[in-house]
Amino acid sequence: MRFFIAVLLSAPLLLESQEINAGDILFLKVQELEGEISALRSEMEAQAYLIDKLLSEKQSKAVERNAPEDEIVTSENTFRFQGINDGQSIEEVYEQAISELNDKNFIDAKKSFSYLADNFTDDEKIPLSLFWLGEISLLESNLDESESFFQLLAVNHPEHWRTPLAHKKIADILMMTDQPIEAKIKYQFVVQTYPSNAASSLALQLLENME
Repeated sequence: MRFFIAVLLSAPLLLESQEINAGDILFLKVQELEGEISALRSEMEAQAYLIDKLLSEKQSKAVERNAPEDEIVTSENTFRFQGINDGQSIEEVYEQAISELNDKNFIDAKKSFSYLADNFTDDEKIPLSLFWLGEISLLESNLDESESFFQLLAVNHPEHWRTPLAHKKIADILMMTDQPIEAKIKYQFVVQTYPSNAASSLALQLLENME
């Protein structure tokens, strides 16, 4: 009987505890929803800003197309969301540069890669842009400029997968400029530093030819 009475007396306390727990859970859920709503609002504001900027740039381009040619202020390639370091803009610039490169439009490709390298930050596309700038300069027989681009890649992006080949290209340029001793040292550096890389095999073959 006493046990039954104890159960009856504790029942309101259990109900009250459950109500409190339910209230706590509801409060946490509301807080969670408020956080999600705040994040969505911020994302919508950012998207609205980007859309406004896109429309503004399109209007500016339309005005430039309608203006007399001598009044148009030329600039390095202008792309969507100019000045915003977002992934989509980087992809657009890089794809345009590669398309120009494939079409052997080296002048425009060089401008596009330069624009990308000067205005954006990206662990993959910037090193690749520097590499292609070095290659284009090499095709133009501008050896000093080509070496400068390959040096920028090697120094600023030592872990990038194109860096071993950039070092090898620097050695090639040293050979072209009648610096065989410096070239040999550079080829040896490639072989010793990147033994598993294809650039190492190429450098090793050239070293053997120099013997």
